[in-house]
Amino acid sequence: MEINEKINETARIIQSYISEHTPEFAVILGSGLSKLQDEVEVISEIKYSNIPNFPKSTVSGHTGKLIYGKIENRYVLMMAGRVHYYEGYSMQEVTFPIRVFHKLGIKRLILSNASGGVNPNFSIGDIMIIRDHINLFPEHPLRGKNLDQFGVRFPDMSKPYNHEMIAQLEEIAKNNNIKVQKGVYVGLQGPSFETPAEYGMVRILGGDAVGMSTVPETIVARHQNMDVCAISVITDLGGPEISPNVSHEEVLNAANKAMPNIILLVKNLIKNYR
Repeated sequence: MEINEKINETARIIQSYISEHTPEFAVILGSGLSKLQDEVEVISEIKYSNIPNFPKSTVSGHTGKLIYGKIENRYVLMMAGRVHYYEGYSMQEVTFPIRVFHKLGIKRLILSNASGGVNPNFSIGDIMIIRDHINLFPEHPLRGKNLDQFGVRFPDMSKPYNHEMIAQLEEIAKNNNIKVQKGVYVGLQGPSFETPAEYGMVRILGGDAVGMSTVPETIVARHQNMDVCAISVITDLGGPEISPNVSHEEVLNAANKAMPNIILLVKNLIKNYR
């Protein structure tokens, strides 16, 4: 089946669950950030396993279902758990949900992730608003035949993350006395955590944090002219002078501690962004 046929088939199935109103936002929850789903006034849910062509998450901390409902009285479609390139999926499969969201008429995408900090001014548990990214994945999500109905062959990436959404997040944080960082996210393949030298490389390249997601989704969303906002929770620190001893469990614990502030930021952004 051609990619366009798969997108259309999947969108038809999901549409039957979201017939009440087209979601204004799609939200993708990263590692350890599943508690945000508790903020949704649920209208319907559908497991990834029940959605044709939809990739299935295999990572602990990623629930694996779509949630349709309201946050702050605005309609959202939430991915409780994402899929990653390191799970063995192609980039086309990793970003397939973003294509479907666009087909459903969703114009705004909010991404979250857990990431390792390399900026010496960062601390574990910090929240970083992503202002830009560096793509070091070995496969590009737009490689291959261009899907002309979604976007142009060579999309502009001068503003990958929406400046108005970033400004609103900063204002919300200021008004609620929440400390936020702002920085550059570097996307690597994974699934191993980075070595001290690799953390150092990320810092030299201009990165503030490093992770294994977000970049592919952002590229495809911008190809479709969707507004994108992304938030990282700094769950570990690394560099040539630091020997990081980090586990997936520790990542989840650090993300959990940051959850109240993440929830406040995302809820208020959804409430106020026009």
